[in-house]
Amino acid sequence: MSTDAPAADAGHAAGQPGHTLKQRAAEEARRFFAMFVYLWILFGLFSLHQRIILRQEGIGLTSQGFAFVNALVLAKVMLVAEDLNLSRWLRNRPLIYPIVSDALIFTLLFLVVHVLEEVIVGHFRGESLAASVPVIGGGGIVGLLCVSVILFFTLIPYLAFSHVNRALGAGHLRALLFGTAAGRR
Repeated sequence: MSTDAPAADAGHAAGQPGHTLKQRAAEEARRFFAMFVYLWILFGLFSLHQRIILRQEGIGLTSQGFAFVNALVLAKVMLVAEDLNLSRWLRNRPLIYPIVSDALIFTLLFLVVHVLEEVIVGHFRGESLAASVPVIGGGGIVGLLCVSVILFFTLIPYLAFSHVNRALGAGHLRALLFGTAAGRR
């Protein structure tokens, strides 16, 4: 299956001509909310896992607040990056190519944004650049690689759903999954 169907070429419904500003805003808000919820659940689970590990070591320090804030920030980054359609050069290939490509792009983008976010916050706290660069995955290349692999594979389900939905046409995948009238032909 490829994404060369008309629905895939037309892009997101929010960008299609003929939609009112209100319709486009509602579609963008829906997309943002879906991304936010997915990322909030994902980061919340990471926080929960960290809490369990730290608790086993006798350390009781973690917060779910970072999951909420990071989900908000990264959902907006993801929304903008998705609108840029960075994997458009793969549109005539099987769907697995743009899904994996987007997962890789978003993984790298999320890591860069996370580092930038910590450096900016560190700057406002008066920290030096070296002190404000976050330690990812416990530090070192192995930690960074582990976090990158986990993030990459956890983004694939969301991106697969998004790409398949676009390829089938607006609403068809939802109809197939949840049994609405459009999916029962």
